[in-house]
Amino acid sequence: MAALRGREELAHLRRGLEKESLRVAPNGALAHTPHPPALGSPLTHPHITTDFSEAQLELITAVHSSADAALRELADVHHFVCGNIGDELLWSASMPCRLGNEQDIPVGRFGTSNAGRSKTVYRLGLAHRYGRIMQTISGIHYNFSVAETLWPTIAKSRGEAVGRDFVTSAYFGLIRNFRRYSWLLIYLFGASPALCRSFLRAETGAQLESLDAETVFLPHATSLRMGRLGYQSDAQSSLHISYNSLAEYTASMRLALTAPYPAYEAIGVKVDGEYRQLSNTLLQIENEFYGTIRPKRRARSGERPLDALHDRGVEYVEVRCQDLDPFLPLGIDAPACRFLDVFLLMCLLRDSPPDSRIESEILAANQGAVVERGRAPDLHFAERGGGVIPMRSWADDLLADCQRVAEAVDAVAGGEHHAEAVGQQRRKLHDPARTPSARVLAALRAGGVSFADFGLGQARRHKRLLERRPPLQVEHLPALSARSLREQARVEAADRARGESFDAYLARFLRLGV
Repeated sequence: MAALRGREELAHLRRGLEKESLRVAPNGALAHTPHPPALGSPLTHPHITTDFSEAQLELITAVHSSADAALRELADVHHFVCGNIGDELLWSASMPCRLGNEQDIPVGRFGTSNAGRSKTVYRLGLAHRYGRIMQTISGIHYNFSVAETLWPTIAKSRGEAVGRDFVTSAYFGLIRNFRRYSWLLIYLFGASPALCRSFLRAETGAQLESLDAETVFLPHATSLRMGRLGYQSDAQSSLHISYNSLAEYTASMRLALTAPYPAYEAIGVKVDGEYRQLSNTLLQIENEFYGTIRPKRRARSGERPLDALHDRGVEYVEVRCQDLDPFLPLGIDAPACRFLDVFLLMCLLRDSPPDSRIESEILAANQGAVVERGRAPDLHFAERGGGVIPMRSWADDLLADCQRVAEAVDAVAGGEHHAEAVGQQRRKLHDPARTPSARVLAALRAGGVSFADFGLGQARRHKRLLERRPPLQVEHLPALSARSLREQARVEAADRARGESFDAYLARFLRLGV
């Protein structure tokens, strides 16, 4: 850290936000209306698309050099969306609203082009593999990168030469440490300790308790979204993705993307002329891997993400363990963003030894413990060396490092915003009642309401707040939506003119160069 003190680039870290939210009817039920045309094409709109479901919006910001700027853009997109979905609402929580029949959950549609069809078939594959209900879970993805001009200083501090290989290696070091410490984020920001009983369809493995007739919970849980009830996969649990180098990462991912998996072979790929999934491999595409963090590189048109990484190295990382905070209209606020920046810098700057399959199993156990028992006062974690450490003792150590990073950032950014953000998290650590997960349970109990009614009440409040907030820059959004619809039509016309069958397109689309 000493080598970076005083470097102006610390004030210009880069981040972007991707926020998922279900569209719900005024009564809190999942919306069954198609993606509103006023929001543009989910295939080609740069800021408004859909995730798994036609009713699951994903709002995307550009990359910004300040947390405030990223949140201002997210607020403007929210304002535009709320004004164009009629009386529908954006669900306020990560765990979904009241759900009816699983088959009634609409899969996202992206038009008739081959690219659009592949997106829908991918989602049908997710439905066959994991069920549609699991896919209704929402969250916030946080995309983070370091200013290019900061890398020479980091390289010099390590006695290495700066270059693409160094940057990629450093990002993989960040990722390894993030996987070791991300349980702290789940404790601090987890906001899904309870859920609607309609989400449950089978034996879950988690010994849930009943809060009321509609709501199940765990008393010390933080983020059930990140545990056995959420984005977990028995098939993927057998998969060890190595983050020790780009070569090891691409090799292990390539195996998951090309080797047939018996359970998915049984589903079939194309049955009676209709596609059920893109392939019968463990992962259909790279995005199916449910990691808490991903190395990323912007892919060119028609390029596979793994090929882009292999050819040009890591450009940024995508953090995927952030719950929607149901007390915040945007699901996240500036202090949370600033703490994420500091936390990720800490992960980058700390020593980062190689990972292993055994360590990955330890990390999974630690994550499961904080998901289900994170606020329990006696929680202990397993360490890499084989010992056991109290969770709060380890968290104190990490937050002390975060404090040093925050002070260095504030020294060039001005003010004390980053140090204050770390201070907020310290207070959560030593007073678990301040965590979002504890606040959710307290609100359910104090109001005598179900999780579903709480989520609906928060969604209504958020819509009122967003409608009252004067938008800053939304004049361009109607034109952007219209342009995206034209672009989708252009893509579809080009496909028709080219005459390439979907079968041929899919074979080309799935081909890996690495």
